[in-house]
Amino acid sequence: MKLRSLETLEVGGRRVLLRADLNVPLEGGAVADDFRIRSSLPTLRELLDRGASRVVVCSHLGRPKGEPNPKYSLAPVARRLAELLGEEVPLAPGSAGPVPEGARVALLENLRFDPGEEKNDLAFAKALAALADRYVNDAFGAAHRAHASVAAVAGLLPAAAGRLLEREVEVLSGLLEAPARPFVAVVGGAKVSDKLGVLENLLARVDRLLVGGGMCFTFFRARGHGVGRSLLEEGQVESVARLIEGAGDRLMLPSDVVVAAAPEAGANTRTVAASAIPDDLAGYDIGPETARAYAREIRAARTVFWNGPMGVFEVEEFAAGTRAVAEAVALGGAYSVVGGGDSASALERLGLAGKVGHLSTGGGASLEMLEGRELPGLAPLWIG
Repeated sequence: MKLRSLETLEVGGRRVLLRADLNVPLEGGAVADDFRIRSSLPTLRELLDRGASRVVVCSHLGRPKGEPNPKYSLAPVARRLAELLGEEVPLAPGSAGPVPEGARVALLENLRFDPGEEKNDLAFAKALAALADRYVNDAFGAAHRAHASVAAVAGLLPAAAGRLLEREVEVLSGLLEAPARPFVAVVGGAKVSDKLGVLENLLARVDRLLVGGGMCFTFFRARGHGVGRSLLEEGQVESVARLIEGAGDRLMLPSDVVVAAAPEAGANTRTVAASAIPDDLAGYDIGPETARAYAREIRAARTVFWNGPMGVFEVEEFAAGTRAVAEAVALGGAYSVVGGGDSASALERLGLAGKVGHLSTGGGASLEMLEGRELPGLAPLWIG
């Protein structure tokens, strides 16, 4: 199947509702990282170049719980979007307008200020649809949410996928269907419960699956090891044990970890074997032996997917594992796909974001797609 692409949509002289993912970090009333805003520009510019009479951009920001909250206003995003676009982008006062007159591009206030957004409410979707003649979904980062601006509105207007959404789906589908081999996946992060489904699906497709981050301690417990005070999901131990049993040598776990009393700057750290974590300490990073082994596997691959840090990389004492993986992913010879979120932040910190094959704008969406789930934001856009 293919997504209905932008070429199939007549936009000349039409008003277009563009669902973008502008859920960006803010600091001091300004945009701290504009990666997602910049990623939305190609589709927006194409719509304008093709003669759209007006483009109404909409997005969520944070979790305001269905009511207006100045902390989550899209006003800073509107200012940054205007700077990047090179023209005025007024902010509408509400989540469904009214849209300021006269501007070619306008941004609606945070969609999640209206409780109808997260409820996939048809009445709210109709209010959004009334602002336009055409609908374009370019918000891959929200494609796994059955929300009004993502799912319901697509059934009310002639609809198509934007360039970013189309590219994300193309890249991730390629990982599932025909990756160049060896194919290595690196999965980290805190909780195995968030990623068990994608781990199972990836194990059926990869040549190596490298596990790190806080989730690895549940794997250690499943192997009968003590984990000290490390993060542990007791309720997932049996599921993880079954996954280990069926994985064979495709699954690699850390052989050593960096432990400390707390994940703080200046902490007194030790490197210990994965099977010998002291009872009074916790693991906060993969160890140097593991980092070298993982880097070797990544450098030997032809395709790499990475999602999730190897440790508490925001603290320098526990950043070495994530740094080793990031450098191997970005500087190796493989085609590399990085699944957004903290992995993207790590690449930005290291100045490596521009050196990967594809940096996804949607961490959660990319994982659900790789798990094999149907994403609500894609379902209305498939053809064939």
